[in-house]
Amino acid sequence: MQHGKASFYSKKATGSHTANGERLHHDSMTCAHRTFPFGTLLKVTNVENDSSVIVRVNDRGPFIRGRIIDLTWGAAKKLNMTMQGIATVMVEEAHVITFPLRAPPAKVEIPRLEVPTVELPDTLVAIWQEDQLIEHKKPAEKRKKGK
Repeated sequence: MQHGKASFYSKKATGSHTANGERLHHDSMTCAHRTFPFGTLLKVTNVENDSSVIVRVNDRGPFIRGRIIDLTWGAAKKLNMTMQGIATVMVEEAHVITFPLRAPPAKVEIPRLEVPTVELPDTLVAIWQEDQLIEHKKPAEKRKKGK
């Protein structure tokens, strides 16, 4: 577990490449850390308001003394630190993540609908059969100029 200062990328950094080659987006839940391997999930907790967020390491940094992590703007917003710019945080590796799940679906019986079969009158069949007997005129061939 690490305790220190966190900063965040500007929204203007969107589109720039991170150290692992991904493009940065200000709403993504990613971060820059000096030592954790790329892809590591970290739980970052703002010690001032006890809000936390899970982020994925995809960049290296921060390279400013005293700071331990750089967050995307979206992650900083979830930690309520966008107004201050820098916040004191605790960073720990997220080994177990619990996803909130919905209650199991209730059993619902759908009524069975019985639809009577519909028979087509003979006239519709006859019209269709007559359609095959219609002769279509062939278009006249175009004459070539000069003949």
